[in-house]
Amino acid sequence: MLNTIILILAAVLMIALLYVEKLNNWKKKLPVKTSLSCIFILTAVVQPHPLPGFYGLILLGLVFCLGGDVFLALPQKKMFLLGLVSFLIGHVFYVFAFFKVAGLNGFAAIGTLLTIGVSAGVYKWLKPHLGTMKIPVIFYIVVISGMMCGAWAILGETDLARQGRLLVFIGALSFYVSDLFVARDRFLKDEFLNRLIGLPLYYAGQFMLAFSVGVLQ
Repeated sequence: MLNTIILILAAVLMIALLYVEKLNNWKKKLPVKTSLSCIFILTAVVQPHPLPGFYGLILLGLVFCLGGDVFLALPQKKMFLLGLVSFLIGHVFYVFAFFKVAGLNGFAAIGTLLTIGVSAGVYKWLKPHLGTMKIPVIFYIVVISGMMCGAWAILGETDLARQGRLLVFIGALSFYVSDLFVARDRFLKDEFLNRLIGLPLYYAGQFMLAFSVGVLQ
């Protein structure tokens, strides 16, 4: 029942966030986005925690992602870099969380090769537009790629519950794809379409990761 209430509230806030994004009003966007991000932290907290170490690392990742959401909601240019750093730290915690419960396996090996190929293509796509942001973006791509490799490892860890593995993998993949729209918005073309697609993917990914702490084992 509580999870149903959380999902309904999140859906309402998601619609409100897209509305204020369309208006391009950061003063209205900041409280809505912050509230929605706080809910994915609450989601992780109220789940069962059969794997306390995994839960703790995911929670830390969610907290730093909340910080990234707040920074990116602010209009100042330096806030984008702070948001990038905050999300990067969040991804590091996700990497540790994933590899804490899953070791190297066939899925991880195949997924790593696929992720490296896709991420290299993404960097090639963005490189002409990055300017002074090349180094921070390289670091970010490396770390988020590491998160995806960890998600592949969890997907192949058959000792873990299938529902939890799928939540982690699809959640991480949704987060990865959402960042492509953030990058497109920041470096290629600033338009509402990026947020219309990217924000639901991002929040879906975060909520799936939050829910996974209760059903991975």
